[in-house]
Amino acid sequence: MVAGLAQRGWVRFSSDPRLRDWARAASLRAEAALADPALAHWHQCEGTWFVGVDALDNDARGDVGGVPLAGAAIDALAPLPALHRAQLSAIFPGYPRPRRGEGDAAFRYRRDRDAAHVDGLLPEGDARRRHLREPHAWILGLPLTDTAPDAAPLVVWEGSHHLMRAAFARAFAGTDPEGWGEVDVTDAYQAARREVFATCRRVAVHARPGEAYVIHRLALHGVAPWAAAQGPPRIIAYFRPELARIADWLAPD
Repeated sequence: MVAGLAQRGWVRFSSDPRLRDWARAASLRAEAALADPALAHWHQCEGTWFVGVDALDNDARGDVGGVPLAGAAIDALAPLPALHRAQLSAIFPGYPRPRRGEGDAAFRYRRDRDAAHVDGLLPEGDARRRHLREPHAWILGLPLTDTAPDAAPLVVWEGSHHLMRAAFARAFAGTDPEGWGEVDVTDAYQAARREVFATCRRVAVHARPGEAYVIHRLALHGVAPWAAAQGPPRIIAYFRPELARIADWLAPD
């Protein structure tokens, strides 16, 4: 476990020259991905967010174009599992705007509550009921562009992972871990979010290329509205490898 992650739910790593080299290589690939017509469907929120799932062409070690994924953050997470292609989340000036198919209430939540969420809980069906479908081990964020601190930073509710773990433990009580994905956790999740908003400190996390942050898999987090002057998009590469055993999703740190 990364030092400090279990207590606060997030950790930021200082700049590392090895990670700066990787970010430089990845940023070139990111620019190409944002302009790729085959990935145009990832441009959402009226052009203010490129969702970019699996859009970075890294290999299973995380290397890009022969440049290794390396640095203090990577050392802290070692040994890394085989990695998926990273998400390239790019936020542009003007964010947020309504996402395609998003109703008024959902857009207000995006605007006023940073679209705060716990990763891996997917909305399903017309009623968008939440189920655990992607039990991640951790979330690694790697900035690829240098932007102002108020240019739509990631936000995290410090200590929220403790409340979320307790809420989901109650929701899954008596269910074999292999069946957790079939449990509708919507009500428990929404109640836990309200408790987090009322009791946990909201922290804006700003980082530059060469730096990194790790977010606990159960931490509530989101993206703040763009409040800066015009500038380059904030592009972050995200790795979220899934756990080999779903039971570990709620395991003590």
